[in-house]
Amino acid sequence: MTQHPAPPSLRIYVPRDSAARSVGADEVAAALQQAADSAGLELDLIRNGSRGMLWLEPLVEVDTGHGRVGYGPVTPDDVPSLLAAGLLDGGEHPLRLGVVDELPWLARQNRVTFARVGVVDPLSPADYVRHGGIAGLRAALERTPADVVTEVTDSGLRGRGGAGFPAGIKWKTVLDCDGEKKFICCNADEGDSGTFADRMLMEGDPFLLIEGMTIAAHAVGADEGYIYVRSEYPDAIAALRTAIEAAHGEGWLGKDILGSGLDFELHVRVGAGAYICGEETSMLESLEGKRGMVRAKPPIPAIEGLFGKPTIVNNVLTLATVPVILAEGAKKYQDVGVERSRGTQVFQLGGNIARGGIVETAFGITLRELVEEYGSGTRSGRPVRTVQVGGPLGAYLPASQFDLPMDYEAFAAAGAMVGHGGIVVFDDTVDMAAQARFAMEFCAAESCGKCTPCRIGSVRGVETIDKIIAGENRDENLAVLDDLCELMTDGSLCAMGGLTPLPVRSALTHFPDDFSGPARSLNGSRVVDIPIPRVPGARTEGTA
Repeated sequence: MTQHPAPPSLRIYVPRDSAARSVGADEVAAALQQAADSAGLELDLIRNGSRGMLWLEPLVEVDTGHGRVGYGPVTPDDVPSLLAAGLLDGGEHPLRLGVVDELPWLARQNRVTFARVGVVDPLSPADYVRHGGIAGLRAALERTPADVVTEVTDSGLRGRGGAGFPAGIKWKTVLDCDGEKKFICCNADEGDSGTFADRMLMEGDPFLLIEGMTIAAHAVGADEGYIYVRSEYPDAIAALRTAIEAAHGEGWLGKDILGSGLDFELHVRVGAGAYICGEETSMLESLEGKRGMVRAKPPIPAIEGLFGKPTIVNNVLTLATVPVILAEGAKKYQDVGVERSRGTQVFQLGGNIARGGIVETAFGITLRELVEEYGSGTRSGRPVRTVQVGGPLGAYLPASQFDLPMDYEAFAAAGAMVGHGGIVVFDDTVDMAAQARFAMEFCAAESCGKCTPCRIGSVRGVETIDKIIAGENRDENLAVLDDLCELMTDGSLCAMGGLTPLPVRSALTHFPDDFSGPARSLNGSRVVDIPIPRVPGARTEGTA
């Protein structure tokens, strides 16, 4: 392995994360560099990932003897006053936040998968190793494939892409399949509304995903892998390709990885903007160069996947958690969480929220804690009316259900789903009939068209909701909508059509008055006065 010198004592960090760049991080970095050059100062400017406190971006951090001190949100115009106030020594300034690791929003989290995101230079192999990287791969390579699969199984890790299927069971199925050719596929087609954790990890710690996929390759006997990334993530794509090249140079990819005899090649493939390609079999079709359409199951991808070969298909967060499990042991991970939901989940707070961003904590935290304590309520300052958890196909939960613990079984019992951990907040101005209509409309637009319940049912769903809102034979059309939802749930080939009824039914159940047509504007929205106070220091709603 290449030897790396120790890092210099002084470093300044400005995120290169897409969310931070969208609010001026590049301009802040340029202003800092220019000011330093003009003053003849030695400045080691590191473009790290985001810590996930998106309302504070761009967040500037400086290494001091007391830890990394943060300032934010910073504009280029703030740079002269920051330097004059002693930024390089962590000096006092109105934008000074204190030691970043000690900020309550971060300190009370349990960061496992996101432990390095925002901390390291994401494209530096040396920084990755200094912060514990590759320990999981080394531990895995010292064990038999079957032992690695057992460790993942014993940890209780479940797929973080939304389905929550136990990762170890999927891996064992692939391991037990005969055949010399097997694949590892990472589903990074993160298309759910209010989700951005995959992107943030790929941009902020890409070596972690590479390490996780290499461990998976050793565990099941694969020699080739693909990361399928949505085209809307150009920064993540660039970071992954740079990191893959660097990993080859370190002996972490390619032939005879770390002298173990394992050969594994990894490729990045870019999707073409189809939401349906987030479904695993549709993604495999796309990887094979075909139109992204859902496959009938069985056979499952673990037996006949990419090009008909046994294939592991896991989400970014699932694969990126594996190195920690191998490095620290299954029991340590299994000891965190509740019931059958073990370990941590990376929750993403977005929508109409004052403090949006990333919260990684153990399963079992309540929705109320996430929305009110971490998120600080709505950005508009109005009461929270509902929260949608699990993307555009997730249920709408009213305030009366905010004390639900965030775990797979508790949410399923409440007719909802945790999904990928996306949490989208709405205040009391939201029109829930319009939201239900959007769910059907979204399905109609994004359906691959292969099965009739999804392709036709979603179109008829839009038409039926329009009739209900218009007051046309309301009771009869409500009965039709209920039958339609049942048909789509039971008859669709995949979750696209099967889960679309979830937001529709939850909206009808918890907010029936919105469908009976009280005061509405011409476009169907509820008529409410909407004062929008400014949130001090806020630049974004927290969506990414």
